[in-house]
Amino acid sequence: MAQALRAVHVVRLVRVESGEGAAGVDVGRGNGHRLGRRFAWLWGAYGTSALGTWLAFGAFPLIAIRVLHAGPTEVAALSSAGTAVGAAVAVPLGPWVEFRRKRPVLIAMDLARFAALLTVPLAFALGALTFVQLLAVSVVVAAADITFRSASGAYLKALVPSEDLLVANARFESTAWTTTIVGPPLGGAMIGLLGPVATVVADALSYLLSALGIRASGAGEDAAEPVPERREGAGARLGDLLDGWRYILADTELRPLFFNSALFNGLVLGAEPLLAVLLLGRLGFAPWQYGLAFAAPSIGGLIGARMARPLVTRFGQRRVLVAFGALRALWPVGLAFIGPGTGGLLLVIGVELGLIFCCGVYNPVSVTYRLERTATDRVARTLNAWSVTTKASTAALTAVWGVLGAVLGLRPALGLAGVLLLATPLLLPRRAAAPAAAPEPAPAR
Repeated sequence: MAQALRAVHVVRLVRVESGEGAAGVDVGRGNGHRLGRRFAWLWGAYGTSALGTWLAFGAFPLIAIRVLHAGPTEVAALSSAGTAVGAAVAVPLGPWVEFRRKRPVLIAMDLARFAALLTVPLAFALGALTFVQLLAVSVVVAAADITFRSASGAYLKALVPSEDLLVANARFESTAWTTTIVGPPLGGAMIGLLGPVATVVADALSYLLSALGIRASGAGEDAAEPVPERREGAGARLGDLLDGWRYILADTELRPLFFNSALFNGLVLGAEPLLAVLLLGRLGFAPWQYGLAFAAPSIGGLIGARMARPLVTRFGQRRVLVAFGALRALWPVGLAFIGPGTGGLLLVIGVELGLIFCCGVYNPVSVTYRLERTATDRVARTLNAWSVTTKASTAALTAVWGVLGAVLGLRPALGLAGVLLLATPLLLPRRAAAPAAAPEPAPAR
């Protein structure tokens, strides 16, 4: 069940950083905007792979427990170590992505995830599945996921005009929330009927379909995408590894947004296991109540994503960014006051609804702002550094809050996370600055 809670938070706080996929309106058209055939293929490909991901969410822990009879330590390692090692593996891939055409990279990462995941049902059918294999597959998938995000952000910026970035990212956010609402219940039904391995097959096939969709976006059109020239010399290549972080820290607008993202994501995600123990253990919530508490409020994310562009049109990008970046920080402290019974369930739903709605508005605005601030020849490295840091901070703060939960108790630790989150708006960009991104060529449609 703790894995289901992680699903909600990961989607709303991390996945949107990729600048991917959408739902809720006709492909290629919505809110009066037509973004072109190539964007429609990218959007549809993302929706397919996102649905596969949520169909299979939690499958690896279930396989480890039911098939391999793994203990709590191994299951925890499967989740945390796989992500952490995958993030480390992805560090050198940022510069590698930057100096290549992005569409082939997207296809390669989809195929890598397809191939890695497909080894699980094959090994299971042969009776040769091991915990080491599950861990290795989780590392490959995590590294490919970060690399895909880096490439897709750069690809999106070259694909659509800057004035349409918010529309595109709002569609991606809508898709993330739609698949979050639909995917886990369908995946649970599949697990009940066919077992967890079947959902891994569905996830693998979704990446294959995504690769085919991106490939169908148009061979021979990659020439329209600019590729940065690599500096000569081995030293320059070594320096490329840190270019993403250097670029972020040197920019007066990206720097506070970067620290805000790392701290906010880490504190929310780091407190998740404690919240799961409180709800399912101390307060005795039934599994269906727990699922309802985090599934029902997800509609707030879909509504928020749909409202992002109208709000920016009326109030301006910076005001919406700062306002909803601050508003999202107000809600989590309420989780420390959850009680038993219906009242406690309603409090969780209310807190999550407010938090998710604010994130639904904030996320596409923040992703768009970041892309606009980043020079075209630095997008992949910047997004790679951003994703790696977010995953590292989440892993570190999850470990810290595990210790705090044992030392202070569950409610005090949850309250401390909530209080610290109240300070995160101080890290949001405050003063307007001139755009940092270099002029871009006209995107291919």
